[in-house]
Amino acid sequence: MRRAALVVVLALVVAGLLPAPAPASAVRGGRAPLLAYYYQWFERSSWQRAKTDYPRLGRYSSDDASVIRTHIAWARSAGIDGFVVSWKSTAVNNRRLELLLAEARAQDFKVAVIYQGLDFHRRPLATARVAADFRLLRDRYARDPAFFRLGGKPLTVFSGTWEYATTDIARITGPVRSRLTVLGTEKSPEGCRRLARVTDGDAYYWSSVNPDTNDRHETKLRAMAEAVHGAGGYWMAPFAPGFDARKVGGTKSVPRDGGRTLRVEYAAAETSGPDVLGLISWNEFSENSHVEPSVEHGTQALDELRRLRGVRAAASPSVPPASSGSVRHQRLGYWPGLLRIAGSAALLVGAVAGLARLRSVRTRKERRT
Repeated sequence: MRRAALVVVLALVVAGLLPAPAPASAVRGGRAPLLAYYYQWFERSSWQRAKTDYPRLGRYSSDDASVIRTHIAWARSAGIDGFVVSWKSTAVNNRRLELLLAEARAQDFKVAVIYQGLDFHRRPLATARVAADFRLLRDRYARDPAFFRLGGKPLTVFSGTWEYATTDIARITGPVRSRLTVLGTEKSPEGCRRLARVTDGDAYYWSSVNPDTNDRHETKLRAMAEAVHGAGGYWMAPFAPGFDARKVGGTKSVPRDGGRTLRVEYAAAETSGPDVLGLISWNEFSENSHVEPSVEHGTQALDELRRLRGVRAAASPSVPPASSGSVRHQRLGYWPGLLRIAGSAALLVGAVAGLARLRSVRTRKERRT
């Protein structure tokens, strides 16, 4: 009976109706947690502009729960502990944040928020609006158990702090810091020291560095970490797999070099002694810093992350094959579930038949003796 039960369980796991044993969390191993920057601004029309690569999942909408569910499963399989989702309060952004939180709760995944303090033209939003949004974040969303906590409080990042006066940042962060951890996004040790009293540390968003041509890359990260830690704050160190923003007006291009760029930048980030590692990014396709499985790069970045984080390869979920030409979104619907059930039924039938044959052979042997 034990063997029959084991066969049944294995059949269900293979069919996807029972989860495979999850890899140990990197956090439990004493390593800095890893969060990936995540963008929920995608409409189906978004993929028609400034893109040179496309997701393996197709040209999706950020309102598609099945896409978010798959993103989280893939991220967890590569040792990513949570997403840092880009947000400011609008009807669309709020709806999508709530959707992400719900899917994260269901998969024991974590979510933090990076507040977009600059508008499309890179100008700072009105201080009053930003302050109101942070209060909304504190009162409506930060209580969610899916929120990632740093220092015992939900983690938020204030993007664009370098464009705000220190006094304005104090007006924004002062009312919420008792219940939120708020990191700035300064670009230098001096900037980190400027905001030491009005933020809880710094999350440097540096996606465009080329570690092969910038010989001060690692030195700068260490200097910023020292400035942040010296003031008693938290340091979120950045790393990226590559970069190319020429389609959106940029001039820099950093090649992925077969995964080497990711490995070098990851090592530099770790050397700085981070409290959190910030992966740039899960799905920033306009700047080509994405690690989400894609048509051009496949699963290369996730495979590298899996090795860096010590996650066994068997934990990796399957990725749909790349399509040539235009990529169409693949809706999950009910067919995959039916196929999994049919597959598991076939496996169970085969297992039961195998056990029956084994018993028949044993019975014949017993009769002969």
